Amino acid sequence: MESAQSAVVNVIPPTAAKISWWGRNERKLIPYVFLAPFLIIFLVFTVYPVIDSFIMSLHDIDSLDAGEYIGLDNYIRLVTKDARFGKSLVNATVFGLATVFLQLPLALALALALNSPVLRFRTLARMTFFMPYITSAVVIAMIFRMVFEERYGLLNGMLGSVGIEPIPWLRSADWAMPALILVGLWIWVGSNALFFLAGLQTIPEELKEAARIDGASEWSVFRNITFPLLRPVTIFVITLGIIGSFSLFTQSFLLFNGGSGPRDSVLMPVAYLYERGFNNFKLGYAAAVGYLLTLIVVAVTVVQLLLFRIWGKD
Repeated sequence: MESAQSAVVNVIPPTAAKISWWGRNERKLIPYVFLAPFLIIFLVFTVYPVIDSFIMSLHDIDSLDAGEYIGLDNYIRLVTKDARFGKSLVNATVFGLATVFLQLPLALALALALNSPVLRFRTLARMTFFMPYITSAVVIAMIFRMVFEERYGLLNGMLGSVGIEPIPWLRSADWAMPALILVGLWIWVGSNALFFLAGLQTIPEELKEAARIDGASEWSVFRNITFPLLRPVTIFVITLGIIGSFSLFTQSFLLFNGGSGPRDSVLMPVAYLYERGFNNFKLGYAAAVGYLLTLIVVAVTVVQLLLFRIWGKD
């Protein structure tokens, strides 16, 4: 009888008071345990640098010491006294306008060609035009330094064949920006064309056929059906282009041995940030450049979206 009673006692589950703290909260805490590695990395390598760099932008730091707190003086100097920063913004704006008015039409035309049913080897063509986008920036800079070489470069050789004198692409303040724009066209037209191609393939062919049956020309179909339905892709491509223009660094830095070019003709904001922070060791000032540039990019993007009336529409 006693052995039976002890067996019954042994199978009775422990009371809640005897369950460990982890046992009571395991189901609630397990998700946070799995998220912890990402959260720790995100906090250490993203949140902390963002906060610390903002604090740095409020100090006059010439080296790795704490520096002197000066409030918003770095920002005021950038806006009112720093002509080179203003020049970098002008250069970025010029490159951005070239992105919008040159890259976008060329990318759209290329997408229309790639979407044509009569084109053979379309998959190979798409891969070919996407290759510049994934090619190393170092390789691109080396290639175009040879292309733009004044005496023996490919581009001047082609121009010379039609009687045009050699152009000092990399040494002239007048030609440095066109050279950088040509590099940008080579890199990004193909990738932007693939964005437009994806948009073209979502447009119902029935809409175009109905318009053609009603007597609409191909231009009318494109203007009234195709292009309006590509509006989301157009906004996306322009937004990426503007953001990329203000954050351009690698191509100009490698192509022009430091990123400024002759008479700062291709000096970009990020290259100026690099120069102030890592060449002159003005870390607080460089941090202010980064934050002010971020505010400018956000403002330009918001204005752009407002101009396209993206809010309030389906």
